[in-house]
Amino acid sequence: MLTTTTTRVLEPGELDAALAVLDRDPVANAFVAARVHTAGLDPWRLGGEMWGWYADGRLESLCYAGANLVPICATPDAVRAFADRARRSGRRCSSIVGPAEPTADLWSLLEPSWGPAREVRSHQPLMITTSMPTNVAPDPLVRRVRKDEMDVIMPACVAMFTEEVGVSPLAGDGGLLYQARVAELVGSGRSFARVEDGQVIFKAEVGAVTPHACQIQGVWVAPEYRGRGLSETGMAAVLSYALREVAPVVSLYVNDYNAAARAAYRRVGFREVGAFMSVLF
Repeated sequence: MLTTTTTRVLEPGELDAALAVLDRDPVANAFVAARVHTAGLDPWRLGGEMWGWYADGRLESLCYAGANLVPICATPDAVRAFADRARRSGRRCSSIVGPAEPTADLWSLLEPSWGPAREVRSHQPLMITTSMPTNVAPDPLVRRVRKDEMDVIMPACVAMFTEEVGVSPLAGDGGLLYQARVAELVGSGRSFARVEDGQVIFKAEVGAVTPHACQIQGVWVAPEYRGRGLSETGMAAVLSYALREVAPVVSLYVNDYNAAARAAYRRVGFREVGAFMSVLF
């Protein structure tokens, strides 16, 4: 018997079906799931379209197509279908990111028409923890960033983004979208920092939040303070908040070549459970 498949943009009324797919892997899918929990499936509120791949009328795989292109629980057949749709639409995203295997397959199909990429990070370990470390005490000076401290936190955020991604978030629109995202995290109480004499020494944010898992992002230590263990004690402070108030599982992903960061996260109790891949344009 032949299987009938189709690919189309999900309708807002298909929210429950979309969440069921996202819940198959709540850690790997936390970034997109957080957006869907907040905005639903309306493209304007979601910041992009949610493509669905259906087999015999059943929703099996998803692909978020916004500022990032993100395959979700994507089978090989779904990846091919998403690649066809992406080619027809043309590249509108600044990156492709997701679980390593389907993201690699998707990029191999898109590279002939979308390439070359500015950078491909083929293996970014995905790490999780469900408990506080027993051997690292949280830094008592790490606290929530206040709403009146945007001028204090922004330079650190810009420095982190530029160092991590390789381009400034202030390019293009002058940083309006990036500043709005930072303000959103500060306003929701999910931006944390250690500030001394008006300078950010350590910072991190709890970026994606769902009922099942959350994701820490933007971890940064001022260059002149590196090598003092501040990333570990700072992460322990953020982890304490996240486990107590946000979700039972805390995750992050890190570049495989960043041996120091991977070792620091392991000391705080994170363990590797998979890998992501990012294609940056």
